[in-house]
Amino acid sequence: MTMSINTGLVSGIDTGTMVSQLIQLEAASQNALKARLSTTQVTASAYRTVNSALAALTTAAESLGKAETWASAKGSSSAASVTVATTASATPGSLTFTVAKVATTASSVSTGRWATTTEAAGLGTLDIRSADGTTSKGTVALDGTESLAQVATRINATADLGVIASTVQIAPGQYALQISAKNSGAAAGFSVTGAAFTATAVGQDAELKVGADTATTSSYTIRSASNTFEGVLPGATFTVTKEETSPVTISVATDPDAVAAKVSSLVDSVNNALNTIKTYTNNTQGSTAALRGEYSVTSIGGQLLDAVIGAVGDEGSAAQIGIQSTRDGLITFDKEKFAAAMKATPDLAQRLVAGTGVEGEPGAVTGIAARISEVSKSASDATTGSLTSLAKGQDSLARDFKDRIAAWDLRLAKRKETLTRQFTAMETALSSLNNQSNWLAGQLGSLA
Repeated sequence: MTMSINTGLVSGIDTGTMVSQLIQLEAASQNALKARLSTTQVTASAYRTVNSALAALTTAAESLGKAETWASAKGSSSAASVTVATTASATPGSLTFTVAKVATTASSVSTGRWATTTEAAGLGTLDIRSADGTTSKGTVALDGTESLAQVATRINATADLGVIASTVQIAPGQYALQISAKNSGAAAGFSVTGAAFTATAVGQDAELKVGADTATTSSYTIRSASNTFEGVLPGATFTVTKEETSPVTISVATDPDAVAAKVSSLVDSVNNALNTIKTYTNNTQGSTAALRGEYSVTSIGGQLLDAVIGAVGDEGSAAQIGIQSTRDGLITFDKEKFAAAMKATPDLAQRLVAGTGVEGEPGAVTGIAARISEVSKSASDATTGSLTSLAKGQDSLARDFKDRIAAWDLRLAKRKETLTRQFTAMETALSSLNNQSNWLAGQLGSLA
């Protein structure tokens, strides 16, 4: 039962305030636990913030350790009419050719004309056949009552014909039925029987002529049903837009800018991790950093710097490709120096960053990316990471503090109830004594 008292009517004591003050004194231990809980939660959060920066660094470092990163390629063309696109699997190569033909799409138009597209067209069953007429692709059953628009709809609703039909206005009051192949190329060509149609375009493949026919050389032809050629060069596609009688050269080459961008991103990630560590472990006078002077964290920063600037076996150091440390303990990246290294000695640049061979085997070299990844992953791994374990340890400590604080809540509530009951009993006793005193005084007064 909860009791509530204020100023004692008999004693004149502010018992409510007194109980509150007594409870505040007894809550000192709980308040200390609350302060420790807050510090623990801040510490856990700090560990996780550093951990997140290192996890992001691991991702960036592992990307540069992959061979395909260093095989990043871009395509180029000597002619504006030919465009080149590459995928991650593209490998360096080139091809010179002339564009003999561009791909076209077969199309035919009815010789008949109609005043509207809604009146009965009078067309019978249409047979859509191959371009040479030898093979039927399918038929469209008509009884002559369908309008021109309905005929087009019926054709488009028939599967596997490989054509698209539409009505076209030739002139005011003159409509015709146009049928076009769905795809470009010779194989998509068609013919129509059952009604008179005139071909307006012949389907043909795009053709590239490679080489020249001379006494000592011969040419060959590359064909595509569309104007886009795939698979000619590994991982690359190129599209032609017009015929070219002059030779066109397309090239796929390593893209140093793409690699440089990833190296720059790695350096940024290293600096972010180093700055985060510095912020949370600041040990200068007056610092309130959550992990102030925490060696288990500051040592990670030192390991990262060693991983970046240390010699890479007998290959040299990252400074050769523009990666160096600064006086304030960060890393700089000279993109121009890296680009020059990629141009002059691309294999060395790759070995310095990505390493070579299989770790543990003779001749294997661990590059700076793998060394960085090893440091960051050992700290941030979701299961075995040192910072992960430290954060979890703080979480466990926080749970213990919360349980102890909750126990104190119950203890203090009971103590308040006890004190309230005692003060109430005191007031009751004083009231009883006061009543007895008044009675005695009255009795004595009556005897006088």
